[in-house]
Amino acid sequence: MAEETPKEKGINVGIGEYHVGESLMTSIGLGSCVAVVLHDSRRSTGAVAHVMLPESNGKSDRPGKFADTAIPALFDELIKLGSNKRDITAKIAGGSSMFKQFKGNLDIGGRNVEAVKTALENCRVNLVAEDVGGSFGRSITYDPKKSGKILVRRADGTCKEI
Repeated sequence: MAEETPKEKGINVGIGEYHVGESLMTSIGLGSCVAVVLHDSRRSTGAVAHVMLPESNGKSDRPGKFADTAIPALFDELIKLGSNKRDITAKIAGGSSMFKQFKGNLDIGGRNVEAVKTALENCRVNLVAEDVGGSFGRSITYDPKKSGKILVRRADGTCKEI
């Protein structure tokens, strides 16, 4: 069995980070965090952010960390690369409630999902698929060159393509 080169393994988008391009991208260890994928179907390119918290409260040093800064950053980067607004769609995964006793304002996963959806609406990006909620972790693999499909691996042992 041949060893995978780093290019074949893809680029891992860590907590609070984002990446834009044509390469295979992964984001692992999504608990209450949300992976946001913006895909340009015409150019077969895209972007992934590993959103950790719903609101930046004015902080701008790590735009990928917050829902209200990550989505505009991804969107603007794709536009700079030549994407057309109407070709960009979104998919999201994550947003689990890792501790059942956490409800309301302490449910960071639920708040992250709502903040991501609001930011997508503000940028007028259509959310076309999601795998969110529950009480288990997830990891995603996204290859912009494969029609924007995302493989979601859940910590409960199941896999799903969105």
